[in-house]
Amino acid sequence: MDVLKELRWPLVLGLGVLALARPVVNTVFDHIDADRPAGLPVILTSVITVLWIAAVGFSAVTRPVLTLVCTGLAYAVLSTVLSGVLSPLLTGELQGPLAKPFAIVPMLLVNGLWGAAAGSLALLLQRARGVRPPTGTPSA
Repeated sequence: MDVLKELRWPLVLGLGVLALARPVVNTVFDHIDADRPAGLPVILTSVITVLWIAAVGFSAVTRPVLTLVCTGLAYAVLSTVLSGVLSPLLTGELQGPLAKPFAIVPMLLVNGLWGAAAGSLALLLQRARGVRPPTGTPSA
């Protein structure tokens, strides 16, 4: 548990909030009854991933993989809450993971894996820049 105390939680939560651009854009397109461009989800995910990697890879975060795994998990929790709040307001009924609780664990796993992949790339970026963790601290 001490390892979790070492994380930069404002960074984790800030990057998790940044990823809310995905469901917010989807909600806006649905709400205005517009067709969303076919590649938009992939573009948004790619841009968010690059921003995550840059934010962590160009910093001296000591645990980049764990930081971005927690970011992915924070995003999953935040998007679940957002869905639980917005769906009843916009559609009149609860939708999303809270309406289908069996989807919560897979959602956490997928977003944790997204964070792990981005964190691994951020770690590589740090290493390419010559950033090394302090002595006695595991790198990931």
